[in-house]
Amino acid sequence: MPAFDYDIAIIGGGAAGLSVAAGASRLGARTLLVEREPKLGGDCLHYGCVPSKTLIATAQARQVMAGAERYGLAPVALPPVDFARVRERIASVVADIQRHDSVERFCSLGAEVRFGQAQFIDEHTAEVDDRRVSAAKWVIATGSRAKIPPVPGLALTPHLTNREIFSLERLPERLVVLGGGPVAVELAQAFRRLGSQVEVVQRSGRILTRDDADMAAVVQAALETEGVRLHLGTELVRVQVEGGSVGVAFTQAGQERTVSGDALLVALGRTPNVEGLGLEAAGVAYDAKGIKVDARLRATQKHIFACGDVTGAWQFTHAAGYEAGVVVANAVLRLPRKADYTWMPWCTYTDPALGGVGLTETQARKAGVAFRVVEEHFADNDKARAEGRPEGRVKLLLGSGGKPLGVHVAGAGAGELLSEWAVALAGGVSLARLAGIVHPYPSRGETAKTLAGRLMGETLFSPTVKKALHYVFGLKGRACGQEGDGN
Repeated sequence: MPAFDYDIAIIGGGAAGLSVAAGASRLGARTLLVEREPKLGGDCLHYGCVPSKTLIATAQARQVMAGAERYGLAPVALPPVDFARVRERIASVVADIQRHDSVERFCSLGAEVRFGQAQFIDEHTAEVDDRRVSAAKWVIATGSRAKIPPVPGLALTPHLTNREIFSLERLPERLVVLGGGPVAVELAQAFRRLGSQVEVVQRSGRILTRDDADMAAVVQAALETEGVRLHLGTELVRVQVEGGSVGVAFTQAGQERTVSGDALLVALGRTPNVEGLGLEAAGVAYDAKGIKVDARLRATQKHIFACGDVTGAWQFTHAAGYEAGVVVANAVLRLPRKADYTWMPWCTYTDPALGGVGLTETQARKAGVAFRVVEEHFADNDKARAEGRPEGRVKLLLGSGGKPLGVHVAGAGAGELLSEWAVALAGGVSLARLAGIVHPYPSRGETAKTLAGRLMGETLFSPTVKKALHYVFGLKGRACGQEGDGN
């Protein structure tokens, strides 16, 4: 067997790469981690999940202050936002988390970290800043970046992506957002709450097209109520600078229109980071969507794995962490573990938030799966009413035999509520068991118990059960009104 420098080498120090490096080194594998950026952490830490959720929290705080009268308080006069202070807070949160992703920590685990560009020379060897290293197993976890479409004029016009939006010197007075996916709508709402005039230009006739239309409508209504201007069903024509402003021309219902702003945010999806890796020299197949992998996350070279955004599959940090575990099982432990995305949850952190786990109605219909929908509205939940946030609902898709196919939540704290459903569905917890679990009162989590209890009640309180109890125990029935009179 050839002598390699490392048992396993990972290219990419983001969520997926860091998880593989930590797992492999702790299991005793001689591990190398290569990152081309000057710091570990990847897009999520520096330009994605962490800064965006920090910004969203700041915007949420301002929104609550602006709505003080809704809670029986005196109105609050809010001064304009100093974005430099917001930017400083974002940077401080990133720096605090960065300590967990430090070189020192990974060295303490036994993993060597090198900074630089890695390029394959052959299927087992790569060059890292003019030094060749070899490994028995390789993992490509280089992530993705914002996709910049070939819209006329866009490449020549100053624009922002998620890499720049969190480090602005000042708050844009007018912000134009291209896109209607999670990144686009999260940031559109956050900047509107901070005081920007926000225009969203979306190709589809609605936002958040991954989710069911009825659930996405809950978020869309909130955005429009808060003053985000949505231009839906559009086709981009051109982007240009007009007198110091950025102008975006598009057609809508056959008419050409233009919106302009001080800043332009491009949030039109992601593209995998595969350039400069020398994948051809390693015999690794890829396309515009990412590196091609099998169910065990192996590339076309079976000793080379890929995980995280670079595969173009589930572009979430939690998905990257899950895939890293699959890679470690296969590459280090040599267990034939396959990735299973059946119960992979997702959430868009707007307010109200929107997320799901399992099949959507659209997916179920496309797959030809029979189902029915059962819903529990937050307007009927005591905690939601006490908080003054009754909008939204929980939607459960039930297949044959009452088997849950998917759960979707639109409302405040949707991401937290989904955690219980993700555990229940992935763990095979029955609806009967879920109905019997005691939840703290009042809480939005009670919606799970209420919904499951209602389904169990369809059987428990059926006419057949009533007749049986009448026969066995001599129960006398209703004490008020008549059977079937609705009283």
